[in-house]
Amino acid sequence: MEMQTIVDDWKANAEWHDDRNFAFLRSLKMKDDRAVDRAARQLHEEVFAVIDCTQCANCCKTVSPLFSKADIRRIAKRLGMTATDFRTTYLQTDEDGDLHLKSRPCPFLAEDGRCTVYEARPRDCAEYPHTQKKGFSGRTHLHAGNALHCPAVFWIVEQLRARRLRH
Repeated sequence: MEMQTIVDDWKANAEWHDDRNFAFLRSLKMKDDRAVDRAARQLHEEVFAVIDCTQCANCCKTVSPLFSKADIRRIAKRLGMTATDFRTTYLQTDEDGDLHLKSRPCPFLAEDGRCTVYEARPRDCAEYPHTQKKGFSGRTHLHAGNALHCPAVFWIVEQLRARRLRH
């Protein structure tokens, strides 16, 4: 397994497999959660042993994390700003009241694909793509959406389907 092969497969097939992957992910709700979590965690470890996120950084280019009050305080402090100035400069509130970036790509994404606020980054970024977390099958919409943005998530979903998890 090579990173470029995973990325190329994702570029060629993520949108084409979107409906199929969503249906598969929904079917996981009927499986043993522990088995799904175990398989997803194993695949997460396998794929991130070869994926260098800084070489892709598509998540930072296309998806905005949610920002908690703690995230805002931490990043604002790192940038030498007040939390209010940080919110005004970088964030907007959506229809659900959640705080997201005003623009994409992320303003903290450097040219080399690295995060300029990495040590203080939002929790959503630190936990992305959430495939290693307990409760994998409860995040159908999240994983289906992330498979369109992240070659590693696409690979994990494809591998789970190929392995045909059983009850």
